[in-house]
Amino acid sequence: MNYSPLVLSFKTAAIATVIVFITGVVLARIIGRNSFYGKSVVEAIILLPLVLPPTVVGFGLLYVFGKNGFIGKLLLDWFDFQIVFTWYGVLIAAVVVSFPLMYQSAAAAFQQYDLNVENAAYTMGASKWKVFWTISFPLAWPGLLAGTVLSFARALGEFGATLMIAGYIPNVTDTIPLAIYFAVESGNMDLAKFWVIIIVALGFSAILWLNWWSKRNMMKHSKS
Repeated sequence: MNYSPLVLSFKTAAIATVIVFITGVVLARIIGRNSFYGKSVVEAIILLPLVLPPTVVGFGLLYVFGKNGFIGKLLLDWFDFQIVFTWYGVLIAAVVVSFPLMYQSAAAAFQQYDLNVENAAYTMGASKWKVFWTISFPLAWPGLLAGTVLSFARALGEFGATLMIAGYIPNVTDTIPLAIYFAVESGNMDLAKFWVIIIVALGFSAILWLNWWSKRNMMKHSKS
C-alpha cells in the first residue's frame, strides 16, 4: 500500500493552515477595524472562493500561475521555475480555497467581544502589540481555533482546484481526494473505498473535536 497520498495531504493541509492562519488573522484584524472605500468589494473578493466551483478557482490559478500567466511567466523567465504540475500548485490551491474560512472566522472572532476592553488598555498606556497579544488574541481564540480546524479540514479535502493547477502525479501531487478519483477511474474500488474511509474519518474527527471543545469551552465560561 502506497501511503504517499496521506503524507502529502497532511503536509499540504498543515502548511496551508499555518499560512492562512497568519494571513487570515492579520487581514481580519486590519480590514475589520478600518473603514475605507471599497471595503465590501475587498471582502467579497476574499470570500469569493467559498461560492465558486473549485474548478473555476483552479482555472483562475492556472490563468495566473500558468506558463503564460502573469506570475507564472515571471517565475519561468527569471528563475526557470514553474508552479503548474508541482507540489507548490497543490499548496497554493489549498491555501486559496481554505483562506476564506479562516478570514471569516477571524473577522467574526475579533468582533464578538467588547472593544472597550481594548480601549481601556490603551488609555493605561499599553501598546497596540501588547493589547493584541494579551487581550485581543486570547478573547478571539475560540473563534480563531474554529477557523483553524475548518481551514485544515478544507485544505485536506481540496480536489477541483488542485486537479486543475497541479494535475495527478504519483508521489508528487497525489493527495487523498485525487487518489480517490483516479482509483475509481481505473476501476480500483477497494483502494478508493480505503481512501474514502480515511478522509471521512479525518474530517469527522476534526468536526467532532471542534464541537466537543466548543461545548466544553461554553460550559467553562458559564460556570465562571
